[in-house]
Amino acid sequence: GTPLNRIYTELYITQGRREEVNTQHEVWQLETTSKMETLSDTPIRCQDIFKPLPGQDTHIRVVVTQGVAGIGKTFSVQKFTLDWAEGLENQHVSLVVLLSFRELNLIKDERYSLLQLLRVFHPTLQTVTAEKLAVCKVVFIFDGLDESRFLLDFQNNEVVSDVTQTSSVDVLLTNLIKGNLLPSALLWITSRPAAANQIPPTCVDRVTEVRGFTDLQKEEYFRRRSSDEELCSRIISHIKASRSLHIMCHIPVFCWITATVLEHMLTTDQRGELPKSLTAMYSHFLLVQTQRKKHKYDERHDRSQQELMETDREVLLKLEDLEECGLDVTEASVYSGVCTEIFKTECVLFQRKVYCFVHLSIQEFLAAVYIFHCYTNSNTEVLARVMRRECDDKKPSLDIFLTKVMSEALESKNGHLDLFVRFLHGLSLESNQRLLGGLLGQTESRPEDIQEVIKNLKMNTSSVSPDRSINIFHCLMEMNDLSVHQDIQEFLKSENRSDKKLSAIHCSALAYMLQMSEEVLDEFDLKAYNTSYEGRRRLIPASNPHLTELDLSENHRLQDSGVKLLSAGLESPNCRLKTLRLRHCRLSESSCASLASALKSNPHLTELDLSENQLQDSGVKLLSAGLESPNCRLETLRSDLFVCLKLGFCQSHMTSIKKTNQTQLCEGGLTQICTLLYCWLTESSCASLASALKSNPHLTELDLSENQLQDSGVELLSAGLESPNCRLKTLRLRHCRLSESCCASLASALKSNPHLTELDLSENHRLQDSGVKLLSAGLESPNCRLEALRSDCTF
Repeated sequence: GTPLNRIYTELYITQGRREEVNTQHEVWQLETTSKMETLSDTPIRCQDIFKPLPGQDTHIRVVVTQGVAGIGKTFSVQKFTLDWAEGLENQHVSLVVLLSFRELNLIKDERYSLLQLLRVFHPTLQTVTAEKLAVCKVVFIFDGLDESRFLLDFQNNEVVSDVTQTSSVDVLLTNLIKGNLLPSALLWITSRPAAANQIPPTCVDRVTEVRGFTDLQKEEYFRRRSSDEELCSRIISHIKASRSLHIMCHIPVFCWITATVLEHMLTTDQRGELPKSLTAMYSHFLLVQTQRKKHKYDERHDRSQQELMETDREVLLKLEDLEECGLDVTEASVYSGVCTEIFKTECVLFQRKVYCFVHLSIQEFLAAVYIFHCYTNSNTEVLARVMRRECDDKKPSLDIFLTKVMSEALESKNGHLDLFVRFLHGLSLESNQRLLGGLLGQTESRPEDIQEVIKNLKMNTSSVSPDRSINIFHCLMEMNDLSVHQDIQEFLKSENRSDKKLSAIHCSALAYMLQMSEEVLDEFDLKAYNTSYEGRRRLIPASNPHLTELDLSENHRLQDSGVKLLSAGLESPNCRLKTLRLRHCRLSESSCASLASALKSNPHLTELDLSENQLQDSGVKLLSAGLESPNCRLETLRSDLFVCLKLGFCQSHMTSIKKTNQTQLCEGGLTQICTLLYCWLTESSCASLASALKSNPHLTELDLSENQLQDSGVELLSAGLESPNCRLKTLRLRHCRLSESCCASLASALKSNPHLTELDLSENHRLQDSGVKLLSAGLESPNCRLEALRSDCTF
């Protein structure tokens, strides 16, 4: 094989934990975050995994590195180990112990001491004693936590602190991670994202994420594989020409699959078009592996590709689910020759073997091949399970079959069927069927059937998550229908875009292409596009990591369900949206819970416009929970239908709450203003406002005009004005039904607040002379800096 040092390409690894447990399909997740190198994350070399970042002075003992399947986690730990062994890096480390959970699972029910465990898996450590282990610097690397079958009960497991004490492997692992066993040892644990939360955050000093290859790293990988510069250039050019292939090549394993196919096709006498779609690429990959099997095992070298596929059909179709089909994997690895590449085989303890697919996409492709084989051979029992309908003796037409499967895929919350459905549509093409003819059996791909499938895809208006609807566009691409893609390219080039009516599928394609565009999109106005409500919904994914402003105002059918979907996008760690306008969208209180959740997790959103929506008291209460979060950085909140608004959320980042159509504020960072005109506030709001003034030194302008605060409310508010933390400069209380009773408390505030320079008490006709007299006592104070006082009364 090729030496790791020659082919290893530096991966994009960043520091940081994704707060939510990611349940999305990993390929879908990859596509929505593929422009990773543009994000403001801190890259880390695998060799520096235990080193603090510049400016940090912390000891890093336990590191968890997460990343999707095939992204390069295992290669990273192998590179770390190789560089250490060759004396290139981390020479302060005395011993590196690499263990995979896949191997540890084999001794799940057995008991060892830590010292015995090391000697079992690494016989060269037989001479290492407990005393030596205690004084040397050890790095333990546990690869593949997502494959662990251990309970890892950090709360209830017994404490083990002696490396010679016998216990279960589960107990040894938890004590190592908690630092009870060998507290001086360093631990590096790799995992796919969904399993990383098995380890309590309190036990982890650093979380990193492997994001795969950047665009430059992809090219470097292909150039490292071969010294033939012309071949590398042709491969790179071909991948760049296909967006699907280019995105998938962020995964190093897919780079390997692509390189395997294209190198074979470009260096042999094979004729034909190079694969541009995922289905074509995986079909060619299967073809390459069966041809390698012919040269390695087959005594009859004269057999055609068709004959080879027919010979291997039984094994290949069973690869889709080994355990379910009862396939002898040892037989498969020798018989077909496919498993030697598709599977990763590890000889481990007691000569047992462990098999796994090197990437989930290979299994999903084989699943699609198996289901399409069942379709062409009228296996109606299997088709009924896939379509979730009663068994029928007659197989459905191709368009009905694929439409039903697509419907099932779109109903999936995490997109786990998306790639499978994409492959299934690609296999309906005669060109791909020809490649796999001996495997699929007798197929019938009538042009009219294909056109009906394409028509159904274009007409699909399923009201699903906007992110999910993009898969419809991908299926069109797999069927080599480029008409929608070409339409959008022309649309983007045109000057009069508003004249072009966009269908729902056009909007899915546009959203995808805007996401993938190299240009930075800072502002996105849905009203600028001539399309239906469903079309506008499908454009929402265009809110890529660069998008800072999104205006969905006056989309009356957006409603609460649309905001719920939108909020899920706002919670993404990749979202950088700063301004969101939802004015007059017929939202109710139920939208506020979703938005509150988004405000808790999104530190970038600074302006939110909810004007002209019937949110009511209960909705504002829900929203306030998000505004109170320390992660919330909202500066401007616009609304003119808030009732009894509780402003306890005015924490240090809150700089402005204002009504629609007010003068634009915070321009150039000059002022921080809180405007609550016509909000039907009463005295109950003032206690919360007073609390905000006591703790918020950033709020400089507060407008509570046209609210029924009354005297009792202003008295509560004045307590906040007297706080030494209050920096309020302008207070407007116009037409708030005030009388002379509130003036004493206002005077007290003027005596103790040297920052207040403007006070508006106009249209409070009940202040009277007695009230003005009380107020004057405050104005005479040497601490008073008031420059403007507005009142209908005469001083």
